[in-house]
Amino acid sequence: MQINNPSPSLYNEDLAPATERKWGAFSIFNVWTSDVHSLWGYFLAASLFLMCGNFINFVLAIGLGSLVIFFLMSLVGNAGVRTGVPYPVLARASFGTVGANLPAIVRAIVACFWYGAQTSAASGAIVALLVRNESLLAFHQNSQMLGHSTLEVICYVIVWALQLLIIQRGMETVRKFQDWAGPAVWIMMLLLATYLLVKSGTFSFGSEIPQDVLLKATADAGVPGTPGSVTALFGVAATWITYFAALYLNFCDFSRYAKSEAELRKGNLWGLPINLLAFCLVAGVTTTAAFTVYNEVLLHPDQISAKFDSVFLAALAAITFAVATLGINVVANFVSPAFDFANVFPSKINFKRGGYIAAAIALILYPWAPWQTGAAHFVNFIGSTMGPIFGIMMVDYYLIRKGRLDVAALYQENGEFRFQGGWNVNALIALAVGGLFSSILPTFTTVLPAWWGTYGWFFGVGIGGAVYYVLRSMSRK
Repeated sequence: MQINNPSPSLYNEDLAPATERKWGAFSIFNVWTSDVHSLWGYFLAASLFLMCGNFINFVLAIGLGSLVIFFLMSLVGNAGVRTGVPYPVLARASFGTVGANLPAIVRAIVACFWYGAQTSAASGAIVALLVRNESLLAFHQNSQMLGHSTLEVICYVIVWALQLLIIQRGMETVRKFQDWAGPAVWIMMLLLATYLLVKSGTFSFGSEIPQDVLLKATADAGVPGTPGSVTALFGVAATWITYFAALYLNFCDFSRYAKSEAELRKGNLWGLPINLLAFCLVAGVTTTAAFTVYNEVLLHPDQISAKFDSVFLAALAAITFAVATLGINVVANFVSPAFDFANVFPSKINFKRGGYIAAAIALILYPWAPWQTGAAHFVNFIGSTMGPIFGIMMVDYYLIRKGRLDVAALYQENGEFRFQGGWNVNALIALAVGGLFSSILPTFTTVLPAWWGTYGWFFGVGIGGAVYYVLRSMSRK
């Protein structure tokens, strides 16, 4: 779509509706392989697998959860295909031309934090490989810089710089990187699983792991209850669905380049319910086999590969999972803030500059490594507001506007989406009310039951969306 006479404060070429649509089902599929197949994604998948208790429970909890993810991603993905616009521009329809910067910055803050965290995880996998050498181990132990070992700093900077190379030519380079990295990670995961299954001689679902050991190892996954219980299964499904909270918002950053809704649907089908179920199964079976071989619950693949006798296999695994973690960083934590920062000052910040800002923030944060401290709770608190934002945007697009949107007006400063001085007060009220129940009350008070936090994102979506619908319906009468 050609936009005529857009307002300079709302438009640049990167924020304009996509004109070149080259992403087929395979590229959409690899958005999900890149997003999920990371060190943290593996940890979460293996933890949730073990909390299921048996195969039937696994299929029910992870399978049904993955179907919900598919449905939600289809909602925002179809909006991206139909309008061709990125997340912060789509948000203008519900939050206003100025107000859209609020949800954009919320998403950018979360992305910048996790950009640094994932870069650190990827570089950590490389460090774990290098310290197998005695000289490098001594260097790692005896040389310090910026509060870390000098070897860690060097690896972090190298991995950080490699990510910038991926986006030098924009979103088309991102697509090509994903199309290569996604299958490569799957091959390595299957090799890792096969190696450990053969070595252990078993294929199990974790029943041999003592329950106290299992619960201690999986505590960070935040799933309540004992393995296999109804409470645990609901917690597993909720945690798995909530894991994708950030991409529910900005998946349209990718789907806008899809060739058609049919290609999007096919890519999502293979990339979400099918791929997610298979990924969790492989991660879980690998972890249980590793317990049999090493008598430890190793929920991180770099921990497993570090124990390999073969340096070649250890190197192959470390490099592959480092690449996988770069994949999720590009998908979840680079593309989004690149568009989000560009939306704030379109005339001065384009996609590349927005991405450089996000990368620079991650580099500046590294000496303090806030992802290893209580700051993670703050970022999760900010991130929990993404539930109400998603509810508001989807209610606005599907229930209020019936899937019909004047795309050209999204780029007009004084057009339909100006609302009250560029802000839609209805959306702000709905966000505040939804955030109260998804973030503030569960985090800072004991008013709500302890289990509420596990489902906070869902309450945010439902309450934020419902309040917005009521307010918008009343204002239209």
